[in-house]
Amino acid sequence: MMSIIKRGVILMNLGSPDSTEVKDVKKYLNQFLMDERVIDYPYLLRLLLVKGIITPRRAPKSAEAYKTIWTKEGSPLVVFTKKLQQALQNEIEEPVEIAMRYGNPSPEAAFEAILKREAGIEEVIALPLYPHYAMSSYETAVEYAWEIYKKKKYSFKLTFIKPFYKEENYLHALAENIKPYLEKEYDHLLFSYHGVPGRHIRKSDVTQGHCLKTDNCCEVASHAHEFCYRHQVITTTKLVTDALNIPKSKYSISFQSRLGKGWLTPFTDIRLHELPAEGIKKLLVVCPAFVSDCLETLEEIAERGKDIFMKAAGESYEMIPCLNTNPLWVKTIESYIQSIKEEKTEMVLR
Repeated sequence: MMSIIKRGVILMNLGSPDSTEVKDVKKYLNQFLMDERVIDYPYLLRLLLVKGIITPRRAPKSAEAYKTIWTKEGSPLVVFTKKLQQALQNEIEEPVEIAMRYGNPSPEAAFEAILKREAGIEEVIALPLYPHYAMSSYETAVEYAWEIYKKKKYSFKLTFIKPFYKEENYLHALAENIKPYLEKEYDHLLFSYHGVPGRHIRKSDVTQGHCLKTDNCCEVASHAHEFCYRHQVITTTKLVTDALNIPKSKYSISFQSRLGKGWLTPFTDIRLHELPAEGIKKLLVVCPAFVSDCLETLEEIAERGKDIFMKAAGESYEMIPCLNTNPLWVKTIESYIQSIKEEKTEMVLR
C-alpha cells in the first residue's frame, strides 16, 4: 500500500527592498551586507564597515538604480518570483509559496502560509533559486531557512534541492533560452556571473588544499568542486556552449558586482570596455547566476553595461533575459519536485 505524503513547495530567492525609498534600501542593504556569509569579517569590523561606511554611501545610489527598473507591480525580482510561483502552481497540486533571504516575504512567512493552505503538511521542499553553490547565495539561504525552521520547531520535514548547475533539464532550458539570440548576427557571447571573493572559494574548499591553488584547479577532479562556485560556473558555461555548438573563440566568462579587492576575475565592467578594441563590436550578454531578472541584470548589465560597451566603440549590445517564467524552466522545477516525491514514495511502499 502506498502512503500519500502531504507536501508544500517554497521557492527561495535573494530579495529586494520594499520600495525605492532610501530608508527601505538602507534597511535591505544592512540586512544583506551584515550577513556573515556575504561580508565574512568579524562582527564589529563588519558593523563598522556596513553601517558606518558602505550603507550610508551606497543606499542613495542603490535607491536611484532601483528606480530605473522598478515596475508598477514592484521589484522585478519579487515580481518574477511571484509569477514563477503561479506558473509552477498551475502545474502541481502541492501549495507553492515564495521566500526571500533578505526582505519580504521571510522564510517564516512562507512556512506559515504553507501550513495555512495545507493542514497536516509532512514535508516542505525548498528550492533555493541559485544554480551554483556559493557561501553568499545558496549556503546562506539554506542556513537562514534552517535556523528559522529549528527555532520555530516545525513538525514537518524540510528538504532542500541541491544546486543544479549541471543538471540536464536546467541546462536544456538555459540553452533554449539563449538559442533565439544566436540567430542574430553577433561577434561574442559573454557569460557574466555574479562575482565572489576568492577567500569565499577557499573557505568552501572541503579539501582545504585544492581551490585557487593552480590556474587549472577547476579542471582537475576534486571533491572540492561540490562547493566550488568557480568550478560550477565554468561547468555550466562549457555544457551550455557545447549544447549550442558555440566555438570557444565566440564566448568567454566574466564576473560582475564586485565589492572590494580579491574578487574573481576578469571583471565584467572592465571586459565590456576592452572588448570593442579586440574587434568584438556586436555583443550578447547572459547572466546564468540569476534565474530571475533583477537589479544586477536589468540595471547593472542591460543599462550600465550597455553604456560602457557602446561608449567604447561597440556597435550592438543585447542582454539575454534570465529564465524568469520560461515554460521549460517551470517544467524543470516540476521535475525536481517530482523526483523527490518519487524517491520518498519508494520509501513507504509496502
